[in-house]
Amino acid sequence: MPQITVDYSAALHDSFDRRGYAEALHPVVVETVAARTEACKTRTRAVEDYTVGDGTGSDAVVHVEIALAAGRTDEVKGRLAEAAAALVRGFLKPADAPVVHVSAEVRDLDLAYRTA
Repeated sequence: MPQITVDYSAALHDSFDRRGYAEALHPVVVETVAARTEACKTRTRAVEDYTVGDGTGSDAVVHVEIALAAGRTDEVKGRLAEAAAALVRGFLKPADAPVVHVSAEVRDLDLAYRTA
């Protein structure tokens, strides 16, 4: 915990510094929700199939999901989601997509979550 997943449009593969983003995000997570740095785990996944709006444009997407152990307030989770979304822009180079839609969600892990 925290489990972080970053889904991004495959068209951004060469213009999104995913490792740099993860390395910058982890300290933000630690500071915001009192997690341990070594507990932060980030996976990134290129998404080939997605549709924005009516599907006629070439917009791209980046969505960050951060799953935490229960106990954080909605206010704290909201601050972390805002910070995670805002941080993305600093790791995007100009790309062919005219618009990149960035979003983030912070949620509680299911009670059945376990580590080994």
